[in-house]
Amino acid sequence: MPTYKYEIRESGGAVTAGLMESPSLSEATAKLRSLGGYLLNVAPAGGGATTLLNRLRNAQLQLGPGLKDVRNFTNQLAVMIKAGINIRSAMEGIAEQTDNVKFRKILAQVRGDVESGKSFSEALARHPKVFSPLYINMVRASELSGNFAHMLGRISAYLGQQVETRNMVRGAMVYPCIIAFMAVATTIFLLTFVLPKFSALFAGKEALLPLPTKLLLGMSAFLRHYWYIVIASVAAVVGGFWYAIRTPKGAIYWDAAKLRLPLFRKMLRALYITRGMHTMGELISAGVPMPETLKITSDISGNHTYRSIWDSVYKSVLQGEKVATPLARQRTLPRSVVQMISAGEESGKLGEVLRDIADYYANELRNSIKALTAMLEPLMIVVMGFIVGFIAMSIILPIFKMSSLVK
Repeated sequence: MPTYKYEIRESGGAVTAGLMESPSLSEATAKLRSLGGYLLNVAPAGGGATTLLNRLRNAQLQLGPGLKDVRNFTNQLAVMIKAGINIRSAMEGIAEQTDNVKFRKILAQVRGDVESGKSFSEALARHPKVFSPLYINMVRASELSGNFAHMLGRISAYLGQQVETRNMVRGAMVYPCIIAFMAVATTIFLLTFVLPKFSALFAGKEALLPLPTKLLLGMSAFLRHYWYIVIASVAAVVGGFWYAIRTPKGAIYWDAAKLRLPLFRKMLRALYITRGMHTMGELISAGVPMPETLKITSDISGNHTYRSIWDSVYKSVLQGEKVATPLARQRTLPRSVVQMISAGEESGKLGEVLRDIADYYANELRNSIKALTAMLEPLMIVVMGFIVGFIAMSIILPIFKMSSLVK
């Protein structure tokens, strides 16, 4: 029968650790919870591969909570609040079912702050790395209006859309990255393992070799003898670029360059517009003041170009202008978007209009990702085929030329 190790925190605060035998992990968990106290951890106590897998899983669970963790927490909390469960019991139940260790501790701290008399939004504000300003402000607005459970549901839907958008963008990049990696790996393999086998055949006949073959032979020799220089150069370029785009000026230039990339600019524009409009729409509908809404929208924009747009709108609104007025002076947002925002302000339905714009550009984002993927896949295959074909022809052509001379 498998053995499991466990840790339980007693009501007095002491932590007890031990071992127990049980047919399965679920049964071991149920038995340990029936003993009372707070179950901190339970895991197989075996060795070998099982221990390694458990260590990897535990290491993953020790990482900070991600967007999916926060979304799942929000969704569960909304359901439990709607069911009439008080927030203290709901937080306790959710924390017990949370696998992420750090997130479990954060939820325990939030529950403790609520029990000490703080509002839920104040308790969340103590963890800004986990709960965004948008999240906190929407919760704060719901506390004032009394629609707490409904607002949690809207926050969960918002986070769900953010997760879906992020997955779509990442998924669109997976296949091209794989093809690019395979192209580079194949080229290195041909230059370092296949081409050197023909060097003896071409020795002494360099004058007969065409220019492409000479270039490939030179590249092959350089890769085989000075490979460390190539690795160091690639690492230096990648590291330098990575460092440059994290400097203030470098980040601004890179964000502007991304919006001018031929294949990606339409997708990225739809991404940033969707993110900004959806955020603004949710905050305005929640009753958050316009200056705070614009400040949060600027912070989560994800691009310095769009951040500067929302910052300028924020300054103009503080001076008494409407949102559409400074946006009309910008060229980054489409004219139709500015017109719809202006109409929403005039009709008093700006929140609904912004959500409609976000839905439209979310659909545009999906279509852009599909078009980009459909375009990149054959393009990368053609590039890979050209590289391999060029190397193959550079090897075959001199062989044909030498055989014709022999005849």
